[in-house]
Amino acid sequence: MKLLVLGGTKFLGRAVVEAALERGHEPTLFNRGLTSPGLFSGVEELHGDRDGGLGALAGRTWDAVVDTSGYVPRVVRASAEALRGAVGHYVFVSTLSVYAWPLPAGVEETAPLAPLAEETEEVTGESYGPLKALCEAAVHDVFPGASASIRAGLIVGPHDPSGRFTYWPVRVARGGEVLAPGDPERPVQFVDVRDLATWLVSVAERRLAGTFNAVGRPLPMRELLETARRVSGSDATFTWVPDDYLLAERVGEWLELPLWLTGADAPFLQVNADKAFSAGLATRPLAETVADTLAWAGDDVRGKAGMGPARERRILYSWHRFSRR
Repeated sequence: MKLLVLGGTKFLGRAVVEAALERGHEPTLFNRGLTSPGLFSGVEELHGDRDGGLGALAGRTWDAVVDTSGYVPRVVRASAEALRGAVGHYVFVSTLSVYAWPLPAGVEETAPLAPLAEETEEVTGESYGPLKALCEAAVHDVFPGASASIRAGLIVGPHDPSGRFTYWPVRVARGGEVLAPGDPERPVQFVDVRDLATWLVSVAERRLAGTFNAVGRPLPMRELLETARRVSGSDATFTWVPDDYLLAERVGEWLELPLWLTGADAPFLQVNADKAFSAGLATRPLAETVADTLAWAGDDVRGKAGMGPARERRILYSWHRFSRR
């Protein structure tokens, strides 16, 4: 299969190219050439800009395209229109953030989507999901019956630039007393980038159409931390600090303590992905994701997520004093 990848040198795009090569396909990358040019020896790279610089795509044909880098509806529509008649199937990587808030636990693909509050092309925390929903609509409009929208959850594993998962394996491997947030049985949910990438290529191969929530099965936060301890062989101990105490201490959910969401936000990590699993999404053992993340990251948390050591010590100290009263 001749596969066009819009992006292809960062995190998910990189994994898609690797999966395509492993499956014997012929990928072509289209990007600006700014991030890791020449990453894949022997793989064709076309350089341009999705916003007004699509000329390199003209006169070419591919069996399918995987779009890992679309955020603005106007730009995504321009890419789709440039490829109409040039590719047989369009796989668009979207996000679970497209759903209207608050989410019900176990949200399915038919749930209402978040509207864009005001006309904008600026991608912010508030506009990101609604803009992605409009991107999905643009792709389906240009490729009716020949496109798939893949609503990804938290994507994790080697080369993750965010640190939103990496923090936990690295922190647990460092050992000592670890501040663990809230209820140890609260579900968390994510997908290994390599599993998602392999499935995206499979979706392109089979020309699957429709919308899919793409994320792993929920598991208890306790299981993640205990797996990280077992894989790393560390002496870590876990002090589970209640939600209300952490919130009173102004600890930030999601970024300062990754995978910690409370109240109405918690269902974001309890999404129903049965449709994707029925369509072939397969996930590797958690221990493998943790081990490979550690092997890549070493003792470097990467990204901007995670609590600093000094702040963690202060909160643990104050929690112990408070809980002994």
